Amino acid sequence: IRARDVRHALRELPELRRANLNDAQLQVLFTLVEGLDGLPRHVSLHPCGVILSDATLGDRTPTERSLGGYPMSQFDKDDVEDLGLLKLDILGIRMQSSMAHALNEIERVGGGRVDIDTLDPYDDADVYAMISRAETLGCFQIESPGQRELVGKFSPDEFNDLIIDISLFRPGPVKSDMVVPFLRARNGWAEASYPHPDLIPALAETRGVIVFHEQVIKVVAAMTGCSLAYGDEARRALGSPAGQQEVKRWFFPAARERGYPEPLIVQVWGILVSFASFGFCKAHAAAFALPTYQSAWLKHHHPAAFLAGLLTHDPGMYPKRLILAEARRLGVPVLGLDVNTSRADYRIEPVATPDGEVHGIRLALTDVK
Repeated sequence: IRARDVRHALRELPELRRANLNDAQLQVLFTLVEGLDGLPRHVSLHPCGVILSDATLGDRTPTERSLGGYPMSQFDKDDVEDLGLLKLDILGIRMQSSMAHALNEIERVGGGRVDIDTLDPYDDADVYAMISRAETLGCFQIESPGQRELVGKFSPDEFNDLIIDISLFRPGPVKSDMVVPFLRARNGWAEASYPHPDLIPALAETRGVIVFHEQVIKVVAAMTGCSLAYGDEARRALGSPAGQQEVKRWFFPAARERGYPEPLIVQVWGILVSFASFGFCKAHAAAFALPTYQSAWLKHHHPAAFLAGLLTHDPGMYPKRLILAEARRLGVPVLGLDVNTSRADYRIEPVATPDGEVHGIRLALTDVK
């Protein structure tokens, strides 16, 4: 029970009513804890937040040393933004380490140096066919059961499809019931539906549904006549209940003034509120789609090396026994522990088979308990 709710709980919960906690001596305690509720308890460091500035940053923010010894701004993330300082959240993605391990293994066994950063234009039909069959276990962003179901129904066949897929699989589009209408229109089972012809330029790319932050901005601008910059301010404000009320106060009158009927305004507003801030901007999704494609390309063309990278760096959501089962399904031999050849990481080795030489995965000594 939160401290601010303690008196309400004493009144409502039978087990507490019988505990004689309403004693007058405890009222001072309850008054004190209600006042303390919600106050900061300790100073902590954002694990990924980095402020960018020039050498005069120390003139604009007080700093202290974090527990780990890092120089840390004493402002929180909102204060930093209000000051106009540039804040980045820099995330470490273990899939990058997995793919680097795979590329090193390919080169080590004589396969040459593969440069996955030059795969552009990302148009390998066999890779998209593998994704469309939902054979994506281990692939970045598209390996979960829900995503495998989505890519199987979506059948992406170009890079932009991966961007849309990653953006669709977010709380915003799911909550605003965008996935099913998109898939029906995508597969030709139904005509794309648009709330109003004025919104077609913003929504045509995604068959009439809102998937990206940029589309929220364009819809707000089209309905109210505001600038795209102001539309972005509105999009950000939609992320909180208070902000939603603030936007609603000017959105409805502005849309009425442009001649849109009330039922349409209510419909569009419902979509915007449901989407809120739980979507992706397209650039963010594109940055995620790149390692998605690269990991799928490696899995299709170099399955042993790719799976060795997964087993070494463990970036995904599945236990190693499932990764090894996937290796066997793909015809990749799993080679037992060997005191002479096993190393600290998973490696690939040539294996002679009746169909010719293939690469198998040698188990690592680090997994010996």
